[in-house]
Amino acid sequence: MQRIEQITAKALKMLDNDKYLLSIIVAKRAEQLANGALPLVKNDSNKEKFTDIALREIAEGKVGLDSISD
Repeated sequence: MQRIEQITAKALKMLDNDKYLLSIIVAKRAEQLANGALPLVKNDSNKEKFTDIALREIAEGKVGLDSISD
């Protein structure tokens, strides 16, 4: 498993290094996961937080600004 710093760097690259946008997308996606949305990446739900799962989804290109709805 990759370190969180590596995943964050990859996610930032997917969003043109926009830290503000990354934080908004992670927060909204983590909220969706907390409310019952299914993760789009393999995970161990007992060990990973929703924010970590959301960050990995962004880094892998499975979640972006267009897939986050209010």
